Amino acid sequence: MTPPDPGVYIPPAQMYQELRSLSDGVTRVETKLDGIAQGLSELGKDVADHETRLRTLERGKWPLPTIAVLAGVAGAGTGLFSLLSR
Repeated sequence: MTPPDPGVYIPPAQMYQELRSLSDGVTRVETKLDGIAQGLSELGKDVADHETRLRTLERGKWPLPTIAVLAGVAGAGTGLFSLLSR
């Protein structure tokens, strides 16, 4: 018959030291997550600002093709009038 396994004994001081080490690691992770959250908040504000700027540019862009078409039609009309008036 084999004797029972006596197991492993971990002294309380070593358990406490491991627990403190784990607590310090969790604190460092929380600090980094807070920094990341703040960076994401600032990034969200930047994205909103860029979105507003893009919308403003898009609204101001639509008359340009219309003006180009009207200028082309006016030029063609002037050329046709010049050709027919001779």
